[in-house]
Amino acid sequence: MKTEQRLKELGIELDKPRAPIANFVNVVRTGNLLYLAGNGPGRPGQPLPSGKVGRDFTVEQAYQHARQTGLNLISVMKAELGDLDRVRRIVKVLGMVNAIPEFHQQPEVINGCSDLFVEVFGDRGKHARSAVGMGSLPRQIPVEIEVIVEVEDGPAPRAAAAAKPAAKRKVAPKKAAKKKKR
Repeated sequence: MKTEQRLKELGIELDKPRAPIANFVNVVRTGNLLYLAGNGPGRPGQPLPSGKVGRDFTVEQAYQHARQTGLNLISVMKAELGDLDRVRRIVKVLGMVNAIPEFHQQPEVINGCSDLFVEVFGDRGKHARSAVGMGSLPRQIPVEIEVIVEVEDGPAPRAAAAAKPAAKRKVAPKKAAKKKKR
């Protein structure tokens, strides 16, 4: 199933990515890897959530903030690639939780993003991950997540695989013709 179709099935509409708040870019590409800058929850035109998990936000609320952060990251991928089917795999997720010192449920919070990636991308969304607690985050947002994504270049894998046998068939008759001439 196409990724865009899956988003529609899930009732998800992506927002346009927010502009960075400092001197950096949302994504850097090197080879077939995208390095997405840390992103947080919130939607364009709405105030950023602010506070600590374990004091101002429950685990369930923070899970939803991590999910929204995942949506924001997918919108960055879409803006960079044009087609989310070019995402070969979500490679690595680093989830940071702005929490009180006694808080120990960082994995449950960052599951909001991880679960979303698997819902949207299927097996391509399964990733390595770190979920850590922080004393603070920029603007006191409850979560910040950064991602490394492997991407496809050129035609889709199925189209490329289908093209290879045809190319081999074209080569084979030429070799046979050369053998006959000798």
